[in-house]
Amino acid sequence: QVQLVESGGGLVQPGGSLRLSCAASGNIFPIYVMGWYRQSPGQQRELVARIFTSGRIEYADSVKGRFTISRDNAKNTVYLQMNSLKPEDTAVYYCHEGKGTAYYNSDYWGQGTQVTVSS
Repeated sequence: QVQLVESGGGLVQPGGSLRLSCAASGNIFPIYVMGWYRQSPGQQRELVARIFTSGRIEYADSVKGRFTISRDNAKNTVYLQMNSLKPEDTAVYYCHEGKGTAYYNSDYWGQGTQVTVSS
């Protein structure tokens, strides 16, 4: 089993910053990709950023230049540094792991952490 535990969410004012962390444990290997998705009420879950084992990184257009994804392989942890936050960034943020290979991988999700951007 794979366990993904997120932390770092909270309430922040517009223009502020937060850093989310996702610690992976259990039978997590091989890792194909890890990343962050978010979901607002009434909306579908959407990709925010993800980082592949190859090193390739992808961002949603809405967060490019403001968010940075990184990983610490020694700690099996992935981070999401969020700067210049906007009210529209308000959502539950979920950590995701695609376990396997590019040809076949299984999805695992964390429980989610709430991010609220409001004055």
